[in-house]
Amino acid sequence: MQMNIRTRTPKKQKQSVSHKKWTIRFLVVAVVIWIFYTYIMYKLPEGPQSIFQNWLPPTTVNEAMVWVICALGLNIVVGYAGLLDLGFVAFWAIGGYSAGWFMSAFFRQVNIHIFSPSDAAKQPGIHLTFWAVLGVGGLICAVFGIIIGAPTLRLKSDYLALVTLGFGEIIPQVFTNGENIAGFNLSNGTKGISPIDNIGVPGKILGPFDFSWKFAIFVFLTAIMVFISLRLRKGRLGRAWLAIREDELAASMMGVPLMSTKLAAYAVGAFSGGVGGVAFATHVNGVFADRFNFSISVILLAMVVLGGMGNVWGVMVGALLVAWINSTGLPAFGDLVNNTFKTSINFPSYNFLLFGGVLILMMLFKREGMIPESRLKAILHEADDTTSNVGGAH
Repeated sequence: MQMNIRTRTPKKQKQSVSHKKWTIRFLVVAVVIWIFYTYIMYKLPEGPQSIFQNWLPPTTVNEAMVWVICALGLNIVVGYAGLLDLGFVAFWAIGGYSAGWFMSAFFRQVNIHIFSPSDAAKQPGIHLTFWAVLGVGGLICAVFGIIIGAPTLRLKSDYLALVTLGFGEIIPQVFTNGENIAGFNLSNGTKGISPIDNIGVPGKILGPFDFSWKFAIFVFLTAIMVFISLRLRKGRLGRAWLAIREDELAASMMGVPLMSTKLAAYAVGAFSGGVGGVAFATHVNGVFADRFNFSISVILLAMVVLGGMGNVWGVMVGALLVAWINSTGLPAFGDLVNNTFKTSINFPSYNFLLFGGVLILMMLFKREGMIPESRLKAILHEADDTTSNVGGAH
């Protein structure tokens, strides 16, 4: 027994040191970005400033942090529990509409103000503080995650993917056609809900620009989701998720309650999607049904797979990279190529071709992702070694 304890302790210490290093890197990069875009970029000469505005504008940085929040939630479902979810956009949409319902003048028939910002004091409707709506939106999504998961998580593999795809298509369509549901306006249809209340930072203490304080808040929310993901990963629930991911039958034989454990993964992942939806609504100052299409679920899944399923830091890197390519990197690269070679190729229209090709290459040569989880990497390579030795090992 003593020998086992001695061999396991260094591994845990190594993992702890690795998490500390990644945490320090994340905080340092976030502080550098905040200082640069708040105090340096707008004082640069026109040439360098235009380069940053074209290749990495402040709005793209903030939007990328929202993608990270949602990708971390999907990582709990796919990376931890091994449940293929193709309808995660539904939770993003519900979170966004939660912000529209509780941070705007949409429900004019009522007049509720709870710690709302000063610019909303004289407006009708429901006006809760941003921090309260984060919790409300997350809880609503968690409840819907349980409602959606209860009848579907009995399925496995491709069947589960198809059912979650169906829910991911149904819920955005409900919001698209929700202007008149038995005489009740749920979502304002294709017109959306805009504007919504500001986050309400007193005196802009986090910076003089919208980017400055929104970025600081989004980084804070990302840090919370990282902390929750890492703590859950180390706990009993996280170990149960990993057991289900690796062998569901063996996990059930060892006493893991499959249904409740899977529902917990769905609820926690949905909560993260709701938080991301509320943050995104404040980022774009509104919520619009046409923004919540199936491609969001595909992009989020690509972020998790490319970054490294089950690895929080890998998912963060994958989310930041894919979000940047999808929003700014590919259009900026296309403009550069078209201006240089006098062509007129619409590079953004080939984004899914790019992502699909990269996913194929990753599945062929590096299935564990860019920054893989050590446990998943060992399992995949063990399977490869076993396959290569079948019939020829002596």
